Amino acid sequence: MESENKKILLVEDDPNFGTILKDYLTINNYEVTHAKNGMEGFEKFKRDNFNLCILDVMMPYKDGFTLAKEIKDKNKNIPIIFLTAKAMKEDVLKGYKVGADDYLNKPFDSEVLLMKIKAIMQRKIVDNEVESKQVEFEIGKFHFNSRLRFLTYMKEDPVKLSPKENDLLRLLGLNLNDLMTRELALTKIWRDDNYFTSRSMDVYIAKLRKYLKKDGNVEILNIHGEGFRLVVKK
Repeated sequence: MESENKKILLVEDDPNFGTILKDYLTINNYEVTHAKNGMEGFEKFKRDNFNLCILDVMMPYKDGFTLAKEIKDKNKNIPIIFLTAKAMKEDVLKGYKVGADDYLNKPFDSEVLLMKIKAIMQRKIVDNEVESKQVEFEIGKFHFNSRLRFLTYMKEDPVKLSPKENDLLRLLGLNLNDLMTRELALTKIWRDDNYFTSRSMDVYIAKLRKYLKKDGNVEILNIHGEGFRLVVKK
């Protein structure tokens, strides 16, 4: 899932700053396409699928606001971050009106931009997970009904999960054999991402492992520093 959520369109007319920013994002594992003006940016946008756009406001040929409107006409759900050298209230309001998700004034801390990108993309992932209507899952020899909160092993009587156990197992099931990030679970289920909620999630992961240990081919793996994977061995 993460690898599918990494493509950024950067539209910045300052060649030196644009190159430095592209290199910085690339080092942090994003796939970045750099365009040097609004017209070039829109052409590149039409030719590829991006997960997020970073647009300079003041550019030749086509400014960032005009480009953002054209991008939103093509894909209303794509996140946009504006970069601007002026912090005028009117420009900020105009940016949000055309669909900006966030705004950064130059010069800015590159780590702040990185955190904003991560937060916006995480929010989009959460939105996509929420939209999923799947309620029944086959997990090895288990049948899981998330509507009833029943986890059934073969022909045994079902175990009724607590609401948080249920939500966590459903999220793992939606990402079966793939990474479920800590941020995703904490944002969606606990509505917060801090040390205490993170420790609480670890407790619920331990509870789910106890339920699932009946099937030796089912395991919840801890991916250090990233999150968890619910895997079913072939």
